[in-house]
Amino acid sequence: MEKSLLTYLYQQIIPIYRHFDQAHQMDHVETIIINSLEIAKDFNVDMDMVYVIACFHDIGIKFGRNDHHLTGGLFLYNDEELKKYFSEEQRIIMKEAVEDHRASNDHEPRSIYGKIIAEADRDIDPDIVILRTVQFGLKHYPELDFEDHFKRAYAHIEEKYGPNGYLKLWLETQKNREGLTQIEELLKDENKMKTIILNHYQHNKNKV
Repeated sequence: MEKSLLTYLYQQIIPIYRHFDQAHQMDHVETIIINSLEIAKDFNVDMDMVYVIACFHDIGIKFGRNDHHLTGGLFLYNDEELKKYFSEEQRIIMKEAVEDHRASNDHEPRSIYGKIIAEADRDIDPDIVILRTVQFGLKHYPELDFEDHFKRAYAHIEEKYGPNGYLKLWLETQKNREGLTQIEELLKDENKMKTIILNHYQHNKNKV
């Protein structure tokens, strides 16, 4: 990657994540960059495109969470700086990848780039999943007491990651398959889940 493009991403794009909730801070986007590049090594893809998609994947939160995958894709496509480095066709592919990364999407990503960012963004480590769920709850529902936070977090994780959850994996990566199995096992032990959620709740409730 050209140094000027990398500088742009780290000076102008990634810092935008500082203004998002705790679950979508700069450490999140940096993790997704690492995940994306690791997954992409097994495919014949443009690594610069993979890198840029990872940097922009949640940038749409800047305009609201509900349609962040759509607004983020458009933000990437219209970015004047990116036009210096990527063709129209490449920017369309990257735009579609951002649009297709959302876990609740029921359609398969339109390209391998969309599948890579979707898989990277899953980042299915049980403790990280629970932590981000708690952080999101504290940010958006500060009025709830712990019992209600626990119920919300447990219900969300079950709905998304449980045996009948809506999350879909589009590529076979060992990390995510194993993580999903671990979460399904945790969901069977409500007391253990409550202990983990309480730990994250206590450590994060004064940080929002």
